Amino acid sequence: MKHFLLLLSLVLSFSLEGYSQVEFNYSTTTVIVKFHADSKMEVKHFVDQSKFSNSALNSINKKYPVKKIKEIGNQKLTSTYVIEFKGDYDISKLIEDYMNTGLFEYVEPNYIGYATGKKGSNKSTLPNDTYFSRQYALLNDGSFSLSTAIVDADIDMDLAWDIEQGDTSIIVAVLDGGAKLDHPEFSGRIWTNTNEIADGSDSDGNGYVDDTKGWDFAYDDNNPVDDWGHGTNVAGIIGANGNNNIGYAGIDWNCKLMICKVIDQNGSGLYSWWSSAIYYAVDNGADVINMSLAGTSYSTTLKNAVDYAYNNGVVVVASMGNANNSTVQYPAGYTNAIAIGSTNARDWRSSPFFWGGGSSYGSHIDVVAPGSYIYGLDYQSNTNYNTYWGGTSQAAPMVSGVSALLLAKYPAMTPDDIRNTLRGTAEDQVGKFNEDVAGFDDYMGYGRINAYQALQQPIIANIEKRNLNDLDFFIYPNPTVSYLNVLSIKKNQSVRVINVQGTVVFEEKVVNEVDSIKIDVNSYSRGIYIVQVLGENNYFISKKVVIQ
Repeated sequence: MKHFLLLLSLVLSFSLEGYSQVEFNYSTTTVIVKFHADSKMEVKHFVDQSKFSNSALNSINKKYPVKKIKEIGNQKLTSTYVIEFKGDYDISKLIEDYMNTGLFEYVEPNYIGYATGKKGSNKSTLPNDTYFSRQYALLNDGSFSLSTAIVDADIDMDLAWDIEQGDTSIIVAVLDGGAKLDHPEFSGRIWTNTNEIADGSDSDGNGYVDDTKGWDFAYDDNNPVDDWGHGTNVAGIIGANGNNNIGYAGIDWNCKLMICKVIDQNGSGLYSWWSSAIYYAVDNGADVINMSLAGTSYSTTLKNAVDYAYNNGVVVVASMGNANNSTVQYPAGYTNAIAIGSTNARDWRSSPFFWGGGSSYGSHIDVVAPGSYIYGLDYQSNTNYNTYWGGTSQAAPMVSGVSALLLAKYPAMTPDDIRNTLRGTAEDQVGKFNEDVAGFDDYMGYGRINAYQALQQPIIANIEKRNLNDLDFFIYPNPTVSYLNVLSIKKNQSVRVINVQGTVVFEEKVVNEVDSIKIDVNSYSRGIYIVQVLGENNYFISKKVVIQ
């Protein structure tokens, strides 16, 4: 946090409507204000300070000297500003004085929130050819070494990539601690502002000077590099280059990553930074916004920013927090954000993580995704792949990555379509017996996401579903110990079974009309296999089976 911020937990009793005696983390040197629509204020910038064009406010500014005034979003649309003062003040009294002018729709503290993941490391010797085997979240064969794991407690990315690997036209904004922009796993993936010329001026007129590779809202500059590690891990989960013989595979192998640094080197950030970054991301073409961030304080400013994204068709994915309780945290608590909890390698709610805490829960949760012991990229090295993080921070980017794949495959999907698809295709009843019940529950939401099922069965309102069922088929029993029945096979289609090494261990073409094929698997090793049915033009559909 910059030197002018004090991280304090204070109990305030506000006289203003909407505030009660609650413990808040907030800045004592800044507040956020929104003018009434008829106020028609404008900011006059000077070398030494900024002033509003209003005598009543400038009189108050003598009592509370202003250092800087900065708009949040487009001031013509939002009429919202963050005011930074030259000293520390009693924020409750300052808010009362400002509200008494009658000029404001609201004045609120500039709350502080935090990244929702913590770091661990593993120094064991590993083969140098691949690290995908560590990514149990994407393909879990039960062998994960750092914790108890069960087969198929994953999001079925191996099958999902058969359907979609991403599109360069999709932009995912990563609102976090920045990223290691020169990491080879991000080669060709960092979003660039093609409308901006790096010439020391705001050449595209968006309010940010030389923002060619995103923006650092924490330190107000154009260099959103990671100085803590959280953001690099999160960005890598979403979009590390896949199938490139190094490191790890991200969920989406082609989307662009818009890096917006909203967390400082201590892991905390002001809501004004978060809100400004949302407006920036939306106005610069983001399709999905990942916010692995959480604060316990409700903010109208932050809610308005999330609503702005939603109303412009941008998906906002937010982590539930790691407090291991039902206290609502934001932005996950807002209606128009998709709230994500965390599971572990055995498909239980992450409680605790390896460092403590636990995935927060509550009636506002949507779905869960793996978030414990998530290996990823190092913000200080291009060759160290031995760090992992854990938290709902790591679960949220799993969902953001799948959302990007859905938009690549079905560009007409709305934020509501994405949410409904994630909910409707999630795997239910995967957690602890006393927490996860059939249907929705406060601990796991609608279940753990399944990328493959989401891409196969999108829930899209009012548009054609693109003949998704043309090659549908069924398998039973699954899991199995001796044989598989593959049903609904048509003439001239082929059936094949593939092991996890990619070797085809069974293949048969259907010459005549048949209803099913029976496959003897007694000689197969235990583990996960893929059954594929191939149709014309090499189009195929895959399903996972477990042989015990």
